[in-house]
Amino acid sequence: MTACLFDLDGVLTQTARVHNVAWAQTFDAFLLRHAEATGEPFRPFDPGPDYNRYVDGRPRADGVRSFLASRGVVLPEGAPDDPPEAETVNGIGNRKNVVLLERLRTDGVEVYPGSVTYLKAAADAGLRRAVVSASANCRQVVAAAGLEPLLEARVDGLVARERGLRGKPHPDTFLEGARLLGVDPARAVVFEDALAGVAAGRAGGFGYVVGVDRVGQAEELLAHGADVVVTDLAGLIDRETPA
Repeated sequence: MTACLFDLDGVLTQTARVHNVAWAQTFDAFLLRHAEATGEPFRPFDPGPDYNRYVDGRPRADGVRSFLASRGVVLPEGAPDDPPEAETVNGIGNRKNVVLLERLRTDGVEVYPGSVTYLKAAADAGLRRAVVSASANCRQVVAAAGLEPLLEARVDGLVARERGLRGKPHPDTFLEGARLLGVDPARAVVFEDALAGVAAGRAGGFGYVVGVDRVGQAEELLAHGADVVVTDLAGLIDRETPA
């Protein structure tokens, strides 16, 4: 292997928790309004199964569409620049982003120390390194976390929109990351904590897919295509490098 492609939230930074809170706050407000309008019982967003199955690792609009479909709700797509108040797929996604940015301002950005240790070891070993995230706020989070010197390339939600790349579980963004680093996908390792991201790594024909289990879903990560599952990237440093 000559390159490493890292997801951001849940792999390098501890922002997955903040994303989860922002999704729950956004969806619960919508579901409450929907229940009042339809007379259906209010069933809140579940930050465990709902987050992991429907939104984790996906582009914002895909996450909204996927979760609402699980509840039998269909909304107009709207446009990417819809205001946060719009009752559209994009409007709800933009509402979530407003909540997320406020949470990041108040809570800050924490990194996983083991991931930083691994990033530094990868750099010292001469491996190429890119971050591949569905988040449109990836650049700001990477900068706030102090990870910019350790990453050579970035593919995020903004890049994906500009270049027409499909989001995870499609492999497009990881393939673009490999292209930017100038490496063959078969010689690159994908590091992912999301089921959709692991599936994307497997679908892209990458040489190795590392599942990072932060929430107790090791079996599901393996089922979606991970070659190995770890709870902390630092534990990989002492392992034999995959050939």
